[in-house]
Amino acid sequence: VLFITISLAFVTLFLVLPLLAVFYEALHKGLAFYFRAISAPDSIASIKLTCLVALFVVPLNTFFGIVAAWAIAKFEFKGKTLLTTLIDLPFSVSPVIAGMLFVLLFGRGGILEPLLAGHRIRIIFALPGMILATLFVTFPFVARELIPLMQEQGTQEEQAAISLGASGWQTFRSLTLTNINWGLLYGVLLCNARAMGEFGAISMVSQNFPGQRTLPREIEYLYNSYGGLSIPGAFALATLLAMLGLVTLLIKSFLEWRMRVAGDEAGAAS
Repeated sequence: VLFITISLAFVTLFLVLPLLAVFYEALHKGLAFYFRAISAPDSIASIKLTCLVALFVVPLNTFFGIVAAWAIAKFEFKGKTLLTTLIDLPFSVSPVIAGMLFVLLFGRGGILEPLLAGHRIRIIFALPGMILATLFVTFPFVARELIPLMQEQGTQEEQAAISLGASGWQTFRSLTLTNINWGLLYGVLLCNARAMGEFGAISMVSQNFPGQRTLPREIEYLYNSYGGLSIPGAFALATLLAMLGLVTLLIKSFLEWRMRVAGDEAGAAS
């Protein structure tokens, strides 16, 4: 009972109360102000830019995660340990450092800057830089969800299908993807939430001008601005990310339950 009480107190103090404070600060001026804040031109532009970045990042990381997990879980090859280590790299590197690495590569005076300038390609302080930075910090999520799932399933079903005449693509599409569908959705969900909430890496590779700030950067800009309505406006936008987090948790719980049910059904069938 003591440990349960301590856990509930900790969760309330560090999670529930801050979340309630965000919604209170956002709504205490009334719903009219709240909707005016989130529908302001700069707010809409930041939401669109955030969704645009996620629109590029999530499919690319989903493709990479499936391919990497399939290679690591189903095959033996040289460099397998190195690939697994590199997948975990963004977990150990600060997002700010990751953003700085891209600046050193593509920014003014960077290693690749002369080549890019010769072709009039702009990476840093533009959309490509934001996409690259977000790709780096989010690419482990899908792969890390699928690797243990694929390893647990083994290769017996795929080998049986191939021995019966199925092609590699048919085996992958009909068996592998079917067996990992819930885990894949789980990884995509986490990747999307992380991409839309990324701040550190993007702050290093983006400009702080209207229309060029993602949602987290717009929140920071409003919070640091000098205006009576700026801070409540920042909290109003923060509720959008908070609601994204809450929805993510709800879907995450459902997917975890569905994966347990699927595992129990597979165990019963075997």
